[in-house]
Amino acid sequence: MLSLNKFGQIVILNGTPRSGKSSIATVIQNTFEGVWLNLGVDHYMKLIPERYQPGIGLRPGGERPDLEPLVMVMYQTMYESIAAHSRLGINVVVDVGHHDEYSVPRGILPKCARILKELPVMFVGVHCPIEVIMKRRMDTWNTGYSEDGSVPTPVKRWQKSVHVPGIYDLEVDTSVLNAEACANVIRQRLENGPTPTAFQLIEDMGSG
Repeated sequence: MLSLNKFGQIVILNGTPRSGKSSIATVIQNTFEGVWLNLGVDHYMKLIPERYQPGIGLRPGGERPDLEPLVMVMYQTMYESIAAHSRLGINVVVDVGHHDEYSVPRGILPKCARILKELPVMFVGVHCPIEVIMKRRMDTWNTGYSEDGSVPTPVKRWQKSVHVPGIYDLEVDTSVLNAEACANVIRQRLENGPTPTAFQLIEDMGSG
């Protein structure tokens, strides 16, 4: 019989679209010990009515200031759900793309860190060079470079803003390691330490 009697581990994978976060999350779910739920942004977006899309997936650039207050609340509700699962002993993996390039700074990441205070959370930066991102976009969505051959502005904005402030417990590069290898690095860090502290540092930044 499955026994859940301690806080569930939380692993947050932060990176741009097509950086490989979802693939790593799937490996974690399928291979890590215990029950792991994926409560990431893609799953959350499926719950959002069409008129409020892209909601929590709003890209950098400040294009929809009308949605930004709702986006803040959606992030908070997603993280409250993450916290609730952890408190009941369920492990959670989250694939997300945090940024603060809205019409005005929103400070969403420190607010989210505050919600997970006192819970075991590892913050992982998932990196990937923009050339590889572009190839994956073409392979997956059949959309790539602009007509003049340049990288589209939204892609460049993601690449620039998603890793600010750059405080992580662990960083992986999916152009160097495949999803299985990245998950193994995460597993080793969880098993061998040191204890993750990134979210505590980010929370402190938000209260400064």
